[in-house]
Amino acid sequence: MTAATSGPRLSVVVPVHDEERDLEELHTRLTEQLGALGHPYEIVYVDDGSSDGSAALIEPWARTGEHVVLVRLSRNFGMEIAMSAGLDHARGDYVVLMHADLQDPPELIGEMLAAAEAGADVAYARRIGRDEPRVKRALATAFYGLMHRLARVPYQGQAGDFRLMSRRVVETVRQMPERRRFLRGMVAWVGYEQVPVEYRRAGRAHGRGASYPDLFRLALEAFTSFSDVPLTLLALAGFTLAAACLVAALVLLVLAALGSVAVGLGLWTLIAVLVIGGVQLLGLGAMGRYLARVHAEALDRPLYLVDEVVGR
Repeated sequence: MTAATSGPRLSVVVPVHDEERDLEELHTRLTEQLGALGHPYEIVYVDDGSSDGSAALIEPWARTGEHVVLVRLSRNFGMEIAMSAGLDHARGDYVVLMHADLQDPPELIGEMLAAAEAGADVAYARRIGRDEPRVKRALATAFYGLMHRLARVPYQGQAGDFRLMSRRVVETVRQMPERRRFLRGMVAWVGYEQVPVEYRRAGRAHGRGASYPDLFRLALEAFTSFSDVPLTLLALAGFTLAAACLVAALVLLVLAALGSVAVGLGLWTLIAVLVIGGVQLLGLGAMGRYLARVHAEALDRPLYLVDEVVGR
């Protein structure tokens, strides 16, 4: 899909999946803030296979308002794919990515745009606090710390998807072919001038948000997309276990020679099988994650399918 060469000054892409209870407040705040900026704008809502009335709520806005576009995907493809679909349909000189759960404040867009107009290609929202459950905060801190140490992308602190990008960054990201996507890492990888805009992340107004298994899968995608450290750690673990097994075998051999212990063939076999089997299982698991990515790319399926575009 080819982006239009002319259009609004600012596009806001909002992926939506069962966010019916938050949409009216979000839309009101967005239109107020974007209208106050004084630039032509559009809001691109991407319905990611919602099972509630989210799409039905957005559709009248798109049919009657010149600033709203509704992109309905054929099914639920996931947050990262929905955001990618929104980037494909956004026409603005600058494009904002944000979630629909009211944790990303629309009031920050003006500050982001000011940073971009001052020369930045990306203005990303960096969290300096989170009004969220303690377990989720601890897991998020651990994830960003590991990404800082392991990933081959610039570290941006606790920055999520909420960010403003220039058109050249958007076009670069759109050209990236991978299907297992971690957009915030892809945008950081692009480079150019990227500046933070700090804010305190609010708690979710309604619903549970992404489940812990979903967040764990996203973390795996992030690590396998931007780091080969897991494979390196696996090699080190294999070497360490093999060395420990060798040392243990030498100790047992010496003790057996001195008559301190009686070591049968069964014990030697058990030690060798457990250590070698553990290393092999670790290796298969890590390599399987990378092979799954290769398999997904080799299938060459479309990234997403659009059911309907309402607006424009």
